[in-house]
Amino acid sequence: MNPAFLLPPLLLAGSNLFMNVAWYGHLKAPSRALWAAIAICWCIALFEYCLAVPANRMGAQAYSLAQLKTMQEVFSLLGFVVVAWVMFGQKPGLSQLAGFALIIAGAALVFRGN
Repeated sequence: MNPAFLLPPLLLAGSNLFMNVAWYGHLKAPSRALWAAIAICWCIALFEYCLAVPANRMGAQAYSLAQLKTMQEVFSLLGFVVVAWVMFGQKPGLSQLAGFALIIAGAALVFRGN
């Protein structure tokens, strides 16, 4: 299988997991100074960029920009669910799952083509 087809989704999934940890992980330590939380989040986001940039560079060989962005958004939602559940014990409710399913249905339309 062509690495330009397989690696970008894997890298984007990993990058979005890092980004969700950066976005929400600081909420586990609300007493930490805001400047420290920002600095830590930027350090975590560096790893996100180390995965996202190569994912998009490689992915542009096999996917359209709309498809890459759509993958990123779907992985962002999935990463959010994982972080919310694992780090905060917040399982998605039925209405949240239905909303996510609608977003994924929209993503399917992007991959269907013109």
